Amino acid sequence: MAIDYQAARTRLDDEFAEVEQAVLVGNPPNLQNRELVAHFDEVFGSRTQAYREVLLGCILAKIQDRTIDVHRPYVGHGEDAFNGRTLDERVINPFLHDRRIPSSRGPYLSTFRRSVAFESATREGLRDKTGFDALLAIVDHVNEANNPQLISLLRHSLARFIQLRDAAGIQVVRLQRISLEQYDRLIQGLLSTPSGGRFPVILIEAAMTAISERFSLGWSIEVQGINVADRPAGAGGDILVRAGGTLLLAAEITERAVGRDRVVATFQAKIAPQGIDDYLFFVRDPVGEEVMRQARQYFAQGHEVNFLEIRNWLRTILSTIGRAGRDAFNRIAVERIGAAEIPAALRVAWNEQINRITAA
Repeated sequence: MAIDYQAARTRLDDEFAEVEQAVLVGNPPNLQNRELVAHFDEVFGSRTQAYREVLLGCILAKIQDRTIDVHRPYVGHGEDAFNGRTLDERVINPFLHDRRIPSSRGPYLSTFRRSVAFESATREGLRDKTGFDALLAIVDHVNEANNPQLISLLRHSLARFIQLRDAAGIQVVRLQRISLEQYDRLIQGLLSTPSGGRFPVILIEAAMTAISERFSLGWSIEVQGINVADRPAGAGGDILVRAGGTLLLAAEITERAVGRDRVVATFQAKIAPQGIDDYLFFVRDPVGEEVMRQARQYFAQGHEVNFLEIRNWLRTILSTIGRAGRDAFNRIAVERIGAAEIPAALRVAWNEQINRITAA
């Protein structure tokens, strides 16, 4: 049967973006069928990469056309067959390479040559027979699944591929000397990338550290972990800046719009109890007049609550601290992006942004 390869790639990219974001926030898609999960464990644990690559193609093909028999990946197998090799070469393999996921050079050029079908007779010529048996069990399920079940299988497969990429490790591209215009493009690109709040915190910490180093201020900069509750930990914000034990300022960094209720809640939970005089909200978008009126009220009470747009603030700081300061910013940013706890998805996004701004 004919497959729309462009539509297949678009479906893959769209679903991957959603799954990647779910994985970032600790809510990966899971299957309820424990037996099926065990088969996925075998396929994704196999040293034969071809198994998982052809599986992804089978799921995509079945989503496009329910009349396809995914046991038959060569058009010579009959009217209900599909062209697995072309699907892999045009969609699956480029997708895996683009997403920095470990992959083979092509399953239909190695493991599944000579018009073999996904059936029990094929296992005799394969090294990992247990992995192939698990693949067949999933393919059987794919062939009978309805559309919601197929989408669930696709998302679970993509989550498994993300796990493979994370386990493989992604080396972070080092940030060398770039212009202020390139910094602006880098910052804009990173802030536009869903990161669970990590990119804004990393960039602002790097900038704060660069200020301290450039002007020998001796600041101690404490960063609260992403998704760690501030109040139980006794922290007043996402970033605390101290000098000689004295709290200079506290900062809350948010990708979401900040309304009056958010400001009031922050004041009651963090600013007032800890007597913080200078509190910054780093925001992606400008705040409204209602928020500013509330801030003026707190100012009259002796607490400064100010709002800074992340991109504009970073651009101003980087233009002010000079070459030495920017070198410090580069070093800290790369160190934080390369930290073990940072998801591979964010390292990939960082590398892509660096490559984009430095490409000739």
